[in-house]
Amino acid sequence: MAPYIFMERNGIHIIDLYKTGAKLEEAANALKNIAKSGKRVLFVATKKQAKDVTRERAMSVDMPYVIERWPGGMLTNFTTIRKAVKKMDTIDKMETDGTMANMSKREKLQLSRQRAKLEKNLGSIKNLNRLPSALFVVDVLKEHIAVAEANRLGIPVFGIVDTNSDPSNVDFVIPANDDASKSIDIILATVCEAIKEGLEERKVEQIDTNAAEGEAEEAKEAPKPRRQRVRRAVEEAPKAEAEEAPKTEE
Repeated sequence: MAPYIFMERNGIHIIDLYKTGAKLEEAANALKNIAKSGKRVLFVATKKQAKDVTRERAMSVDMPYVIERWPGGMLTNFTTIRKAVKKMDTIDKMETDGTMANMSKREKLQLSRQRAKLEKNLGSIKNLNRLPSALFVVDVLKEHIAVAEANRLGIPVFGIVDTNSDPSNVDFVIPANDDASKSIDIILATVCEAIKEGLEERKVEQIDTNAAEGEAEEAKEAPKPRRQRVRRAVEEAPKAEAEEAPKTEE
């Protein structure tokens, strides 16, 4: 992290905020493009001071997040994680179709506990039907397993990196204090605002595309222009006169 450190005072490293701002802008632009293309970003922050902030910011842009313990193999063994998520749906269906009503109290209690545990650990990613296109990590040192899995699969990693961390495994480094909730909130607010802009631009493009397609369909169904109708009438007039003219006797 030496290139991002401004100075050292009383054994404390001070981060160069100019570089933080430049790197944050770079990361925000990249995330904006990812959101604009319709892809998903997975937010990861399991440390206490970052949980609530991450959940609030990720939900504001409808992105998946992990704020409890990182389930090992969540990315590298994504199929198994999806099976666990489907288990929640199965339990929910059992509650609605009356299957659980025929069970004993013990079986109901076991299923309820299982459902609550799955909801706590995986409820925030139940809408993640495929691997995310990017990973945003608040503390890359604490979430080293998540970073390693993303690196193995070639998923770009965006991370808040403090002076005690190694930025070599992070594609988009944001040098900042990852222990202060205010610092985390400012960075997440900037990033999520960029994602929101990307989503809005995507909506506008889809509306324009649909409008253009509608105009093209209308053009196909529309009557021919007056000039074409007149030309066709002029071309057909001599033929009609020739047919109506009386035949002369030889």
